[in-house]
Amino acid sequence: MTAVDFANFVDGLASASGKAILPFFRTSLGVENKAEQGFDPVTAADRAAEVTIRTMIKQTFPTHGIIGEEFDDERTDAEYVWVLDPIDGTKSFISGMLAWGSLIALTRGGTPVYGMMHQPYVGERFTGDGNMARYRGPSGERNLHVRHCATLEDAVLFTTSPLLMSAEDRAKFVTVENVVKLSRYGGDCYAYCMLAAGQLDLVIESGLNAYDIMALIPIVRGAGGIITSWDGGLAEQGGRIIAAGDKRVHEAAMKMLRA
Repeated sequence: MTAVDFANFVDGLASASGKAILPFFRTSLGVENKAEQGFDPVTAADRAAEVTIRTMIKQTFPTHGIIGEEFDDERTDAEYVWVLDPIDGTKSFISGMLAWGSLIALTRGGTPVYGMMHQPYVGERFTGDGNMARYRGPSGERNLHVRHCATLEDAVLFTTSPLLMSAEDRAKFVTVENVVKLSRYGGDCYAYCMLAAGQLDLVIESGLNAYDIMALIPIVRGAGGIITSWDGGLAEQGGRIIAAGDKRVHEAAMKMLRA
């Protein structure tokens, strides 16, 4: 199967999962807490969407592996492995806010080769293969490009919430936050897509899982951005993540985070 065929298949996954999710959005849906401490919600919408995606993958690519947030991993040693987060930003979802999306990534040998963030309520799709990134939505279709930002002092910074970070990570985050022009919270997956679209300059997070970030990596890189761990390593396994549109901002922020 060619890259174009994979892209068409991912479009089908997104459409089907979106149909599974939307009947639950802005309704009085039940919410379970997966966390022993704190609050890590999961809904019937999360599970319905992931079941839909898994079923379609197994029917079309029975030898492929699957890693997802809501169900057990399958065939993780396969050449091709799909990494799924049916609703990234569940806390926003259950609050009726729009900063959530479905993340679908295809990896080959552990490297993400294609990723999509789909926001079915708004009707937006952000895709990337590491070499280019695209937007499709109400405002049409276009290639995505990060923007130039010469200094950290000129940067717009996003994170989902510093309260999700450990005390040590939060303290390091604040050192960067105190320097940037503007800091905002609540982005989840949307922040990375807005970085790829040239709307903001820096995203800093910690405590992420692979399924939180894998689909976003080829989108950010395809738009010309940089995404790594805080120490400059690979972002593929999650953990502490920094993404920037300009390497100068990335280097300056990473230096502060590593101090």
